[in-house]
Amino acid sequence: MVIETPVPFKGHLIVPPSQMVETTKSEIIDMFTQAYMMRRLEIAADVLYKGKFIRGFCHLYDGQEAVCVGMEAALNKQDAVVTSYRDHCIHLGRGGTPLEVMAELMGRVDGAAKGIGGSMHMYRREANFFGGNGIVGAQTAIGAGLGFAFKYNKQPNVAVTMYGDGAANQGQLFEALNMAALWDLPVIFMCENNHYGMGTAQDRSAKSPVYYKRGDYVPGLKVDGMDALAVKQAMKFAKEYCVAGNGPIVMEMDTYRYHGHSMSDPGSTYRTRDEITGIRQERDPVERLRKLITEHNLLDATQIKQIEKEQRRIVDEAVEQAKASPLPPNENLTKNMNTNLENIVVRGVDSQTFHALV
Repeated sequence: MVIETPVPFKGHLIVPPSQMVETTKSEIIDMFTQAYMMRRLEIAADVLYKGKFIRGFCHLYDGQEAVCVGMEAALNKQDAVVTSYRDHCIHLGRGGTPLEVMAELMGRVDGAAKGIGGSMHMYRREANFFGGNGIVGAQTAIGAGLGFAFKYNKQPNVAVTMYGDGAANQGQLFEALNMAALWDLPVIFMCENNHYGMGTAQDRSAKSPVYYKRGDYVPGLKVDGMDALAVKQAMKFAKEYCVAGNGPIVMEMDTYRYHGHSMSDPGSTYRTRDEITGIRQERDPVERLRKLITEHNLLDATQIKQIEKEQRRIVDEAVEQAKASPLPPNENLTKNMNTNLENIVVRGVDSQTFHALV
């Protein structure tokens, strides 16, 4: 089946792909199922955080699910993905389980990083997911390195490095972009533009918030990031472009987050409730997939409810299993550290002074 995306793509130094997207009944149902599970998982994380089961930093992805499910529909697990700290759903998209996410959020041994990474450091090496990163924009340089590895090893794959509009002004992004362009590396620099860097609107933080043109000499593409099929079409196009040896491409996903920047941010002091409600009513990515299913008679209402019920059950079970998972043993605190301190000295205030550690 062929479905036309309602919002045209915008290209910079490149002719954008067609709005006519080839898809199947099973693909649309799978997208809806994944997106709904992601939504339920992030809602559960909100509840657990407020109940003090999750502590520390926690950045939720609800509202942006179409970016992840659309991206994964165009990639395979030999392609590499690296993202920011808003990484729970990216881990799921790469084949991770709700239990791995929930246990990691609670600091338990069944977590994606064995309970020592937390919310910002999901990781799945077997699926070439190189994790969330807590330093704003630092993942862009890692993405360039992953692309270098693909080219060096002559692999027909692409590296996707995801960052937000807040990180789009970071210096390492432009350094990585320059190197990727100089060496024609197969890297997709994906800006998830949710319109607010923490509590600052894009127009107040960027002189040019047209992020898909930020690459200057690098082609760019703007995509409706609330439309999973549009994301799939754009990502398929971008991967083919990069793997063909043309170098990197910059993509701007026009999306939106419903929660605040993190759980410490109510998300209502710099935007209105009406704005959030309006996006939910008009552009919600999960509801758009549900609408596609009903408009094309892919499932009836009872079947849709059954999918939702099953995904809620999966998430609820993951929460209970994560709560029952043990905490990491104390020896894990020094597991990856050098604990042999013999003959180790620390330099003093000048080059002639040293202090022994033991």
